[in-house]
Amino acid sequence: MTILVTRPEPAASQLVTRLQAAGKLAWSLPLIEFAPGGDLPHLAQQLQALKPGDLVFLLSQQVIFHAHPAMQHAGAAWPTIPDYYAIGRSTALAFHTVSNLPVEYPQAEETSEELVRLGRLHNVAGKRALLLRGNGGRTLIADTLSERGANVSFIECYQRRAKQYDGAFEGHRWRNRGIDTLVVSSGEMLQQLYSLFPTVDREEWLLHCRLLVVSERLATLAAGLGWQNITVADGADNDALLRALR
Repeated sequence: MTILVTRPEPAASQLVTRLQAAGKLAWSLPLIEFAPGGDLPHLAQQLQALKPGDLVFLLSQQVIFHAHPAMQHAGAAWPTIPDYYAIGRSTALAFHTVSNLPVEYPQAEETSEELVRLGRLHNVAGKRALLLRGNGGRTLIADTLSERGANVSFIECYQRRAKQYDGAFEGHRWRNRGIDTLVVSSGEMLQQLYSLFPTVDREEWLLHCRLLVVSERLATLAAGLGWQNITVADGADNDALLRALR
């Protein structure tokens, strides 16, 4: 097994280091990078305006990495009044570490579908829901909460930017290194990976690799693009990916 990890940094290098320590051949090719979001200057004010029973959604670890420094810069603490929800365990842990506040998260897959299935989120009519996220992304959580009667608004805490690579050069490099296993953790990165390489590399090599993804939704997307050897990890953090790769 020779592995290419497409996660953003620093998660990509951290996973590669752990794989190499376990005796695996692994390299990283981060497909996206992050920058601070345009709404961070308004974050503290928006949070302070929430009332008891209102909801705050933390939709990735990157939210915490960018939002907490912004709160510190504003001289503000995370308010205790709203109820906090995270997309998954790793994001919940990152938030609890900086805030010491309780946060709920789905115990199954770290997906929007699982998050909106949480019991308390079926009774949100009249509540304000503040979604802390990156630029763009899926709208399932916002759409579902709106349908259930919540007043939904967004805070862009970070921006995702596609990293630019020479597809022909990268195809030659990774084929020569014998990459036969790919790690992909979002639909955006899956499509980017598929589109990066020339057609000949995609047909002769890329689609024949084993593909490790983090949800059944991604597995379905990958199958639609032409992958056949697809494995779904039991979580989206590096621990879960390491278990699947071992």
